[in-house]
Amino acid sequence: MSSQQVSVAGRTLKVSNLDKVLYPATGTTKGEVLTYYVTHAEQLLPELADRPVTRIRWPEGVAQAHFFEKNLPSGAPDWLPRVVVPTPGSSRGHTHLTFPLVTDLADLVYLVNLGSLELHVPQWRLDDDGVPQHPDRLVVDLDPGPGAGLAECARVAVLVRDRLAGVGLEARPVTSGSKGMQLYAALEGTRSSDEVSAVTKALAESLAEQHPDLVTARMTKAVRPGKVFLDWSQNNGAKTTICPWSLRGRERPQVALPREWDEVEAAADGDDELTQVTLHEA
Repeated sequence: MSSQQVSVAGRTLKVSNLDKVLYPATGTTKGEVLTYYVTHAEQLLPELADRPVTRIRWPEGVAQAHFFEKNLPSGAPDWLPRVVVPTPGSSRGHTHLTFPLVTDLADLVYLVNLGSLELHVPQWRLDDDGVPQHPDRLVVDLDPGPGAGLAECARVAVLVRDRLAGVGLEARPVTSGSKGMQLYAALEGTRSSDEVSAVTKALAESLAEQHPDLVTARMTKAVRPGKVFLDWSQNNGAKTTICPWSLRGRERPQVALPREWDEVEAAADGDDELTQVTLHEA
């Protein structure tokens, strides 16, 4: 296995197998993936700041096996920041896990070099003592069912944006790099995750009632063809969403990319097509 020493943010890191193809459909290599993350660190690091990072790793590329990793990677260097976070309701019975934090470029490069293509974070941040705070943002996950796509997501996104604006919240759209979109709205951090989830659920149910041919607030597959599932449950304090600017482990190296509202509006009106964007296009 080929490897080389690189200097990143004052650290000396070993990066390996830069010629390994991680996305066979496009021939995208590990070196190109690392270059993407380094090039877009200025956008990505603020999104990751003070949030424990769950990774999905594809060490041999997206055509091979992958796995979720919440806890600190085996063999992590002492300098990699970390935090112990309560994990009630863990499927593996863990009451606490030690998560890595990403505070600078060296932290980011270390994790990506392990094949961490996807970086997921909760809607809350940690305080200076490492204690989880109330969520500082609300998320609405727009998941298109069979027969629906980004055009339908765009129509729903505009509806959600207008409803949130009515209560003083400004939403920003992100195409997920997978099938759908997310909308994020900044919060003051005074409401619990349960309270934010309840408000978002009520919004989803209201829009589903007003636009039954376009929106559903139910995950049941039988009701989803041709509709957009407005998933409010991602506001649960134990759940995470893909971090904006993260890559996705799909067939193509697509990015969870923040978008402009004029792009979304044009797609909603049928004047232009909204597509998922690859790292080469980003």
